[in-house]
Amino acid sequence: MTREITLSKAVNEAIAEEMRRDPAVFLMGEDVAEAGTPFKVLAGLVDEFGPDRVIDTPISEPGFVGMAVGAAMTGSRPIVDLMFGDFLYLVMDQLCNQAAKTHYMSGGKLTVPMVLRTNLGATRRSAAQHSQSLHALVAHIPGLKVAMPSSAYEAKGLMKTAIRDENPVVIFEDKLMYQDKAPVPEEEYLIPFGAANVLREGRDITLVATSSMVQVAQKAAEALQADGISAEVIDPRTLVPLDEATIVESVRKTSRAIVIDEGHRNFGVTGEIASRIAEKAFYHLDYPVQRMGAMDVPVPFSPALEDLTVPTPEAVAEAARRAVRGEVADAA
Repeated sequence: MTREITLSKAVNEAIAEEMRRDPAVFLMGEDVAEAGTPFKVLAGLVDEFGPDRVIDTPISEPGFVGMAVGAAMTGSRPIVDLMFGDFLYLVMDQLCNQAAKTHYMSGGKLTVPMVLRTNLGATRRSAAQHSQSLHALVAHIPGLKVAMPSSAYEAKGLMKTAIRDENPVVIFEDKLMYQDKAPVPEEEYLIPFGAANVLREGRDITLVATSSMVQVAQKAAEALQADGISAEVIDPRTLVPLDEATIVESVRKTSRAIVIDEGHRNFGVTGEIASRIAEKAFYHLDYPVQRMGAMDVPVPFSPALEDLTVPTPEAVAEAARRAVRGEVADAA
């Protein structure tokens, strides 16, 4: 049976189901117990599982992420809540030097089955230190898996897969999507990592979009349909592993592509995916691969300025029209 629930509820359900299934799973982070996080995503879990498995930590991100790494190495399966994705800068040593490398440096004797769940996304008026989308930072590090759900359905299936994975996984949820609803089965399901989702089939251009930008791409595709342009929309679901084959196959069919991501455009996800398309589908391209990301500036607090920094459906649709018409690409 399928019902419509919010992305917030989907994450909550996924974690609760995995904690019931496996007593080694526990949850820790700032305000995860009594407050249920500032976004109330984890509300009620402490009532069922108690403060020994839903643990409020001090305001010390390096400390509690380091504790999670140690717990994972010694038999537990921690889920670490990092209140804002911007705080990743504080835990890069624990995550990238310890969690990511332990399996390799121990000759395969140790694993670090931990999940670090955090968020991304601008346009919430949270200013430059609470509005960043930093998924490219951790996707760059070998040994970490990176998932980016784009709906409630994706959030639940990817979270359950992440918790069961033997590797450290960083999962990014868009903070503006917590109240968005989508059909989610009541029955258990998992979404495998490295399997992209083709949300809409098309023939003229491929739109590869991550997380919050999936909705942007879908709206752009609807607008393009009115102009007689058929856009294919692909959600990679995970950056690591990346389903390169599905993306390349689509671009070989459509001969044009735009990659859309809310991270900064420079040296980011759009550049990596565009590069792979250019390498694997070059002779099928009728137009240069286009990239659309967040403006390369600190995210402004001003609503009028902040809204200009991230891709919009209108901007994506216009870029697609130029590509289909074969007009000279913008120099950016």
